[in-house]
Amino acid sequence: MIPSVKAAKRLIDVTGAAIGLAASAPLIVAIAVAICIDSPGPILFRQRRAGTLRRVLQGNREPFEFDEFQMFKFRSMHVDAEKHSGPVLAEENDPRVFRVGRFLRKTRLDELPQLVNVLRGDMSLVGPRPERPELLVNLAHAIPFFEERMRGVKPGITGLAQVSLGYTGNAKEGSEVHALKDTLTNPYKIDDADGALADDMRLKLLYDMAYAASLERLSSFLRTELSVIIKTPIAMFRGLGR
Repeated sequence: MIPSVKAAKRLIDVTGAAIGLAASAPLIVAIAVAICIDSPGPILFRQRRAGTLRRVLQGNREPFEFDEFQMFKFRSMHVDAEKHSGPVLAEENDPRVFRVGRFLRKTRLDELPQLVNVLRGDMSLVGPRPERPELLVNLAHAIPFFEERMRGVKPGITGLAQVSLGYTGNAKEGSEVHALKDTLTNPYKIDDADGALADDMRLKLLYDMAYAASLERLSSFLRTELSVIIKTPIAMFRGLGR
């Protein structure tokens, strides 16, 4: 990332996060009360996530080295939701999600506390979504170059993939990428593999890499960054993307 883009991105992050927290303060209080009523337990949920890729290691069981951080979210699942399943990716209509949590996830309001992560420098307003380290390694084994989406890029609250695709990364009918879906998914033509999560994540990777490419010039960065920020409220209203 060139210095001018790095400086402009941080300025947008700090300004946007500060304004966002101030403007949403009453909403944050209302959400906290609603969570307490619907599902007793902690209001906030903290989870370890992988940030910027530092380097690719050789001969290691976990071959990638990332910056790690604690990501904040409003709790949307029942307490101890992964006690029996272990770490797994959330699904659409996930049974572990309680009623208010389902609304928060659909509108992406559960992401509001991540504005604090942005102010701390853990995340950016716009960037690839951060994955859990233990799941990221599996995805990187299944999807070539999946880890490269985080090289020199901070994870974001929203991103080009989130405003362009549906939940988890599935291509929406009528979109530009949907016309190419047959050539981009299930590349080895494995029987009964259609609709696999890896295919959705592979589509997300295309958008994440396109976003990373936009960081090479200030003009392309500003155009892409502002476009994603403007489209994010629309995606929230329509309940698209994660």
